[in-house]
Amino acid sequence: MEVQTSDLKSVRKATGLTQARLAQLTGVSRQTIIATERGDYAPSVYLALRIARALETTVEQIFSLQEEQ
Repeated sequence: MEVQTSDLKSVRKATGLTQARLAQLTGVSRQTIIATERGDYAPSVYLALRIARALETTVEQIFSLQEEQ
């Protein structure tokens, strides 16, 4: 299975947060947020929860699983 993060960027933008601010709120680097938005990095459960909390949404709204074919 592959983690899809395509909604992260749109949810972040809808809340008005920059990548830098989201990184600050979640305790990671801006590069981590960039990589996560691009789908190059699958965050830990704990980071996914911190991101969801910072964006005032659920983990399921931001991240989904896609079956590999």
